[in-house]
Amino acid sequence: MALFCIRRYGEEDERKEEAEAESRARVLLERLQHQARARQQKKQREAPAQGREGSGERRLSPGGEPREGKGKRKRESEEQPSARRQKKVKTKQPRSPSEERAGTEEAADGSSPTKKKKANRRKSKVQAEGTEADSEEDIKQQDSRNNFKKKSNKGRKADEETQGDETGKKESSEKAGGGKPTEEEVPLVASGEGADCGPSSMMILGDYEAKPVQKVQPFLPQWLAEPRRVQKRIRENLCPVRDVPGIHPRLLKKLQMNGIDSFFPVQAEVIPAILQSAAHGFLQGRGGFRPKDICVSAPTGSGKTLSFVIPIVQVLLDRVVCHVRALVVLPTKELAQQVSKVFNVYTDGTGLKVVLITGQKSFAKEQEMLVQKKVTGYCSLADIVVATPGRLTDHINQTPGFSLTQLRFLIVDEADRMIDDMHQNCLNQIVRAAFQGENHSGSNMLFQRTKPGPLTAASSCSPQIPLQKLLFSATLTQDPEKLQQLDLFQPRLFTSVYSEKNRDGTETEQNTNNKYTLPEGLSQCYVPCDLNSKPLLLLYFMLKMKFTRVLCFTNSREASHRLFLLVQAFGGVTVAEFSSRLTPNERKRTMKEFEQGKIQLLISTDATARGIDVKGVNYVINYDAPQFIRTYIHRVGRTARAGEAGVAFSLVLRIQERRFLRMLRDAGIQDIQKHPVKGNSLKPLVQQYEGALCKLEKTVKNERAQKRA
Repeated sequence: MALFCIRRYGEEDERKEEAEAESRARVLLERLQHQARARQQKKQREAPAQGREGSGERRLSPGGEPREGKGKRKRESEEQPSARRQKKVKTKQPRSPSEERAGTEEAADGSSPTKKKKANRRKSKVQAEGTEADSEEDIKQQDSRNNFKKKSNKGRKADEETQGDETGKKESSEKAGGGKPTEEEVPLVASGEGADCGPSSMMILGDYEAKPVQKVQPFLPQWLAEPRRVQKRIRENLCPVRDVPGIHPRLLKKLQMNGIDSFFPVQAEVIPAILQSAAHGFLQGRGGFRPKDICVSAPTGSGKTLSFVIPIVQVLLDRVVCHVRALVVLPTKELAQQVSKVFNVYTDGTGLKVVLITGQKSFAKEQEMLVQKKVTGYCSLADIVVATPGRLTDHINQTPGFSLTQLRFLIVDEADRMIDDMHQNCLNQIVRAAFQGENHSGSNMLFQRTKPGPLTAASSCSPQIPLQKLLFSATLTQDPEKLQQLDLFQPRLFTSVYSEKNRDGTETEQNTNNKYTLPEGLSQCYVPCDLNSKPLLLLYFMLKMKFTRVLCFTNSREASHRLFLLVQAFGGVTVAEFSSRLTPNERKRTMKEFEQGKIQLLISTDATARGIDVKGVNYVINYDAPQFIRTYIHRVGRTARAGEAGVAFSLVLRIQERRFLRMLRDAGIQDIQKHPVKGNSLKPLVQQYEGALCKLEKTVKNERAQKRA
């Protein structure tokens, strides 16, 4: 093995180099003597001393000093590195460190004394006579190569690390007999022989050491790592309405008229926070600060809608000129209708105007509801706009006079879906429209705002309307990368996901990045089944178990329609479907009949899974197991709302059971019970079920024929 050493040349003093070489040689000699003593003492303990007297091996006296003859040769060989270094400095011709090591090892190895005697005599003779440097280098290089060939056959291993003028360490096998390691060498112990040597400080290049892999802990911003905690137990932590500070007397009267005497925990926390951010009105005056954005993550049915309706209506009570001050963006038409209805209840008699734009009316009709053209220009007819993303984008781009430059509150309900369902472009357009300049001159130029930036004296001179974002969801993502897309300003997080103290005082750790909160009164069960028995299980629950007010979810519109036709053909159950196949008026009528109890089973797609407050749902059945945990959270959240009790059943195929349970376990949901149904319980339904399948086939054929026609 070729050994390499990088030697540095400088303009240092020759005497200093000679002194350093002598000190290194002295240290090396002492180390070699110490290792030789330790090795010889171990040999003496293992074998009788008299058995080795006649051998040709090198011996030590009881005092540890080498005997004459071989000891003399040893001292000569050990002094050679120092002499060679001195001669090398004088001739200024560098020599390989492998040659120095070879000379020392040859003198220390007792396996071939004749050859090494000749080599040592030849080297000492060359040094004494002072022959030319070239011939000396040739001889030593040849001896070094011969010695390395011999020792490589005996299994010698060498690993070196070069540092300056010092050579690395070298490992030698025990076959080398009494061979002595060179400077900083680590001897290897073979069978039958060993050496008690101290630990080496050598670092082997390219070597590795097995270490336990440390798991990288995610770094969360402070507002995510330390949120404001909201109580999970709704019924046990009700707060009287009059105990919440800052609510206007007119709104207190409205609340009492609607039968609301107490706030839920999330309402008692969020309402004062929003009111405090607008304590000085919605104009940002001199020396004012931009209000912080607010994020709320609370279970379904905990009162999130009222959490932003009450403070927004109160802040806008004193407005003089009608402008779009609040914009609520929701993912579905049904949810937008529901929120608009709540706004209308609390703005009745206040002069505030609420406009709903979801595409249920013609585009021209919605334009007439939003703006009015006068001689002086366009004026707004809406203070609060409730919209779906697609229709809102159309009005921003195509409705003249529709302006968001006076927008004060941007509320994004079901914010996680807004981020994931490719609606991010809509949010970006809203922000751009809120900060774009006026195209016409007027009094609005006084309050024209610029994009947020550092607070300076110049930026504080003119009053500006800040844009505050309010995000609400039962499954609000806590991924900083996704939330970064919303460009939140010093946000505050209100969440009911946190570690709870057990009875013994310990805390149950929960990862807020993966955990979600379910309603308190919800009971969860799953039924393992096969594909053919799923319709029978649904009929068994409705006819044998006498389930009422059941909301059943499927994964597609086609599956919902076929299941509706099958149950209708079977008979005995008042059933309806709810999907995009129906017109808005039909969907509204169906939902009203279900709430009144006229429909026992409502088969729906995920159109009703998001935020819809369906009153009186006793059971939720996942006919098709949800593929994502957030879908499951929103589906089962349609029951057990506002602290009431409810039951959720999931029909899970046997091949899906393991994945389904792992999905719930990863989300921190562990209280789901297995509820198997025996096959004998389904046999009475089989004959009638087969007849229903024949009717279903005929009905599907007729529908396809009508579509072709």
